[in-house]
Amino acid sequence: MEDFLRILTQSLGEILAPTTAAYAIAAIGLNLHFGYTGLLNMGQAGFMLLGAYGFAITLIAGGPIWLAVLVSLAAGTLFALVLGMPTLQLRGDYLAIVTISAAEIVRWLGRSTLWQEWTGASSGLQGRHYKDPYLELSPLPEGFTTLGPFEYINTGSDSWWTRIVAWGLVILLLLFVWLITRSPWGRVLKGIREDEDAVRALGKNVYSYKLQALVLGGAIGSLGGVVYALQLAISPDSMGGRTMTFFVWTVLLLGGAATVFGPVLGSMIFFTAFMFMRTGMRALSEGTAVGEVIDPTTVEQIGGMAVGITLMLLVIFRPQGILGNKKELAFNAR
Repeated sequence: MEDFLRILTQSLGEILAPTTAAYAIAAIGLNLHFGYTGLLNMGQAGFMLLGAYGFAITLIAGGPIWLAVLVSLAAGTLFALVLGMPTLQLRGDYLAIVTISAAEIVRWLGRSTLWQEWTGASSGLQGRHYKDPYLELSPLPEGFTTLGPFEYINTGSDSWWTRIVAWGLVILLLLFVWLITRSPWGRVLKGIREDEDAVRALGKNVYSYKLQALVLGGAIGSLGGVVYALQLAISPDSMGGRTMTFFVWTVLLLGGAATVFGPVLGSMIFFTAFMFMRTGMRALSEGTAVGEVIDPTTVEQIGGMAVGITLMLLVIFRPQGILGNKKELAFNAR
């Protein structure tokens, strides 16, 4: 019983984890692409990795934290422009091909020894090299704080300060998305998603609106990378890989595309369930006969397979997610 309560508490802690917030932010950006505009961006991890690199490298070079955030946003914006300008006049599936390929290019460039001085190559950038200016902003006293079953250090990477910053940013972005999607600009995006030919017939520049949505969602995705880097280190393989993109898609589809709160709900449920499954499987493999079938080294692989199966089942049986409306997914095939 004690082991079960420990596993449950550890799993519920993922609801407030900075990593959960980082994926929620990335999914909010992807929601602008896919949920509201119908753009198939399969490379959101590339935006996150570039945003994290821009933030960390600026701080390492001695820049202030506000400049680091601006550089992160600029990196996501530039990446979206490079990808979107040549592809958004073509069919939607071309964007999917380009974005997933571009994310892989970013990952391999990060791993390359050519810019090792800046990116750390395959070893990445350790938090101790860039987090100090961020941690110095914390107004919280030293020590630990306990809220219910959760106890964390006040200031640090995995701290209450990081949780306050991460979820505060999530709230601001939710408010921002709620406002813009209810504006005339947001209604045009929904029209493009449902029938871009009709929107074009009304005299709207569909290409321009698509590019604006791609840039805005990409910049938000880069902020997700910043939040991810505040708790963890920056590694091109863990951040820029396909796994991160699939996690973001699972989060979005689970919560509900084209909904404001869907990315946040999806991230909370997904990472709580994912942590419960992993910690539970580890406990079973170490203390029971199950360990003869599943040893601790295979838990991550099984977890990855479970995510893939979950994503397939969501697409097949509940594409609208928990909060979504199936009518909202009547995407234009072009």
